[in-house]
Amino acid sequence: MSVDLESLSEATSGAVGALVSTTILYPLDTCKAKYQAELRAHGQRRYRNLSDVFREAISTGQVFSLYQGIGTKNLQSFIAQFVYFYGYSYFKRLYLERTGYKSIGTKANLILAAAAGACTAIATQPLDTASSRMQTSAFGKSKGLWKTLTEGSWSDAFDGLGISLLLTSNPAIQYTVFDQLKQKLLTSKQGNNENGSSPVVLSALSAFVLGALSKSIATVLTYPAIRCKVMIQAADANEELDKKAKVDKKAKPKSQKTVCSVLYAIWRKEGVPGFFKGLEAQILKTVLSSALLLMIKEKISATTWILILAMKRVLMLNQGRLKNA
Repeated sequence: MSVDLESLSEATSGAVGALVSTTILYPLDTCKAKYQAELRAHGQRRYRNLSDVFREAISTGQVFSLYQGIGTKNLQSFIAQFVYFYGYSYFKRLYLERTGYKSIGTKANLILAAAAGACTAIATQPLDTASSRMQTSAFGKSKGLWKTLTEGSWSDAFDGLGISLLLTSNPAIQYTVFDQLKQKLLTSKQGNNENGSSPVVLSALSAFVLGALSKSIATVLTYPAIRCKVMIQAADANEELDKKAKVDKKAKPKSQKTVCSVLYAIWRKEGVPGFFKGLEAQILKTVLSSALLLMIKEKISATTWILILAMKRVLMLNQGRLKNA
């Protein structure tokens, strides 16, 4: 079976973009995750805002712990974006070939993006769960990837898979909005480029702005589910705040976190505003991350395509020489 080189190019450039953006913004991501995972106990909370997490890291001499789990997160981001972009590009090409259409409508685009997101969630869920637990562990007490994955049952590694599948609507909305805005902008630029002397591409600034706008829309629409997912996957960070509610773990096993139990806990302890706690931090991190990812992807996709074609030509030449030898 031949490899879809265009999809491979899209996947590679998207994965590299994810790796760079994740590394740059990782301390912010750690602060965001710990802030989102905390649930108010008896009217008290350790973190009143995002900056409190950063201050705690400084005051305890654990600044480098803001990077705990970065290796796992980078691995997860690279694989996730590679699988997503490859699947998304491949599904779009397959759809156009099978239907004979020249373009993809919004509804079909959402379905294809969601399908690619579902494949990504299933393939990377254990790494996603592990990275969330490592980030939300107490500063300086994060465990390694293997120990984090094996400390519970195998099913624990897939904590939050159901809600991750639900959240495939997030990148589906994001990339659909991005693609539609991109096409309109490129069509406008192409109309102004009458001589056609050079290919019409997005500038870095345009890609950044479109990426930020599309991710903002997707984040606001799906945020309650995002916070539930973080809380389901998080390490038990709220136990020390809830000392009055402590129970003997030997006598009573730890209850499994579910979407319903987390939703009820948020409603009971924080009310409706609790479903949007950390929204500003989520938007700040994800918008910057997605905008950087898409900007980097747009700028390196052409180079990636040329490199892949060059590699294909070299392999074909080598195969020809071997046949003639």
